[in-house]
Amino acid sequence: MDDAIQPGQLLARGVSRHLRHHAFVSVEEFVPDRGLRVDVMALGPKGELWVVECKSSRADFQTDRKWQGYLEWCDRYFWAVDTEFPTELLPHDTGLIIADAYDAEIIRMGPETKLAAARRKVLTQKFARQAACRLQGFKDPGVAGLISMTGEEDVE
Repeated sequence: MDDAIQPGQLLARGVSRHLRHHAFVSVEEFVPDRGLRVDVMALGPKGELWVVECKSSRADFQTDRKWQGYLEWCDRYFWAVDTEFPTELLPHDTGLIIADAYDAEIIRMGPETKLAAARRKVLTQKFARQAACRLQGFKDPGVAGLISMTGEEDVE
């Protein structure tokens, strides 16, 4: 198994670090619904939910066929790319973050589309469960086999 950190993961780390300066907490590789996995889901101090998709290259962006499906799972949507990425490829009606492994900067805010209260509640609970399960797995590696990355129990 290759444990090397991938370029997109480095961008996600920088984005997560930057969002902490805005009082957001984040979960990387968050699963909002079956079949979906966003690079970064961020939860703000007022309960706002942002999705950030990290693209490390033109090819990475051009082969992404699922990103529009993520729009219904957040209040704001952003792309995170490095300084070499051709940003003119990115849709102008989405947010833009320039990032590296250590930090990031929000260049353009994504338009706000408020989630319905019921969906916000479900996503916030999933966010809490996924974060807690990952922390528990980190603190007690023996429990990692009992809980999946999505926070759902693997035991009956």
